[in-house]
Amino acid sequence: MGMTGLRVDFSMLLEPLGFVKVLEWIFAIFALATCGGFQGKTTLLVSCKGVVNKTVTAAFAYPFRLDTVEFSAPDPKGCAGTWTDVHLVGNFSSSAQFFVTLGSLVFLYCIAALVVYIGYNHVYQQNNKFPLTDLAISVLTALLWLVSTFVWAKALADIKMSTEANIIPGIEACKAPGTTCNFVSVTSMGILNLSVVCMPFTIRVQ
Repeated sequence: MGMTGLRVDFSMLLEPLGFVKVLEWIFAIFALATCGGFQGKTTLLVSCKGVVNKTVTAAFAYPFRLDTVEFSAPDPKGCAGTWTDVHLVGNFSSSAQFFVTLGSLVFLYCIAALVVYIGYNHVYQQNNKFPLTDLAISVLTALLWLVSTFVWAKALADIKMSTEANIIPGIEACKAPGTTCNFVSVTSMGILNLSVVCMPFTIRVQ
């Protein structure tokens, strides 16, 4: 078999370089699953003309274009016409998509790197260009992930602000005479908090 032929060797995974790539791959998957797969909803309790304690909800999900998410109406008549379309506030799609896109690229890069480490490590070790290229990509990845972490963390804080109890004073329909709105709940975003934590961890292990 030629020098550049496939030579399967898993020993590289026990070395720091290979082990770190496995960790990066796992945490990239986790970041994609937590952010890209998140679904939540904000629930209010509304009383108005002809309606008593009616639950209304606004369901939101990745990529978190909250300004397109509308609360369900308390009743078919819209509180006798006083309930206008009520939307959540904010569009955080650019931050969320940057985070998920970068995670996708890191996921693919880790797969490619692991294929080289496992099947073509002899070529990797004999050509200085491969380790240098790998190092350059790893440094660039760490910098981009650091940026995306700060961007996504800020967006996540704003998403929480835009879906929790403090949204009620900004809802015009809740200010109509005879109408009361009470906050009930919002889906826990603990899993999204974990997505923010995973990024710094993968940066530290590089």
